[in-house]
Amino acid sequence: MQKISTKNIAYFGLLIALNVVLTRVGSIRIGGGGVELVRIGFGGYPVIFAGIVFGPLAGGVVGAVGDVIGHFMSPMGPYMPHFTISAALTGIIPGVVMMLFKDQKAKSSFWKLTLAIALGQITTSIFLVPYFMQTLFSVPMVTTVPGRVIAQAVHIPLYAYVTKVLVSRLSLAWDTN
Repeated sequence: MQKISTKNIAYFGLLIALNVVLTRVGSIRIGGGGVELVRIGFGGYPVIFAGIVFGPLAGGVVGAVGDVIGHFMSPMGPYMPHFTISAALTGIIPGVVMMLFKDQKAKSSFWKLTLAIALGQITTSIFLVPYFMQTLFSVPMVTTVPGRVIAQAVHIPLYAYVTKVLVSRLSLAWDTN
């Protein structure tokens, strides 16, 4: 786990801002019945990146704070803390998985990154969010899960590759390894 320093707090703020912008502005949002049914974009990546690079606590904070700020800046339906928990878990789960790998090179291993990201995305994006949508807004999981599975089949390897490249190129500047 990374120590909390002023420099890291600045990185967290940057990742929160990226999360909010990519989620709320840089995404295609499709609503129905007063709630957001589908969001197509890359807003979850900064949360995942924070969890992998800075640890699960940072990933959880970036996800939760980004979700709360994003909701109040650009709401699509009522605020539901369920989705904030899911956003936090999006960063926590990959961070915990990466901590379980004891070697220092885990952050540059495509397959370990893929596993960590996949466990997080399958848990949050494919199961929790559709479950919350069904429970809270009566949107059947049958209608939301297939599209999310297809999206994650693209996102997971893409996120792993981008993380591998970023970590290998930025490790000297950040002293994260």
